[in-house]
Amino acid sequence: MTFSYPVFLDLHDVPVLLVGGGGVAMRKVAALVAAGARVTVIAPEVRSELAEVAAVVERRPFAEGDCAGFRLVLTATDDAAVNARVHDEATAAGIWVNSADDPANCTFILPAVARRGPVMAAVSTGGASPALAGHLRSVIADSVLTEQVQRAAHDLARQRAEIHAAGGSTEDVEWGDRLRAALELS
Repeated sequence: MTFSYPVFLDLHDVPVLLVGGGGVAMRKVAALVAAGARVTVIAPEVRSELAEVAAVVERRPFAEGDCAGFRLVLTATDDAAVNARVHDEATAAGIWVNSADDPANCTFILPAVARRGPVMAAVSTGGASPALAGHLRSVIADSVLTEQVQRAAHDLARQRAEIHAAGGSTEDVEWGDRLRAALELS
């Protein structure tokens, strides 16, 4: 399976199902909640800190029909059979699904993401090496996404808003000079 098109999703108020209740599930739930998703967790055993973060927790095994009503589904189990059942049900319903460390049961993968203010950078190895993606994310976060870059992002956003407010289009603006100036002034 080849994953090649990067996408950032607006997950604000989106119902998301996560099947699994351990450490990997906790990391995924924390990121989903930070993105504004309404997360439901289904797992026989759920870490207490995960239960405090998720909107809904059902302490039970995954069952047929559990994907109904969700727009995005993730698994974080160490059980390939459960991952496959979740994948099959979600894809049959036209729902995107990601299975942690199980690319065969994914219709999308999650990149390693670095965020600094309004700037976000995502790194993926297409599922080949999440450890390498995580390492590269850390390098980018520490050396590229500086305060100067964050200030430039705010300045360029202000300029863009001013152009729109004046009735203009930002499609025809030469951003190269503005970008260089914003980075120099930051």
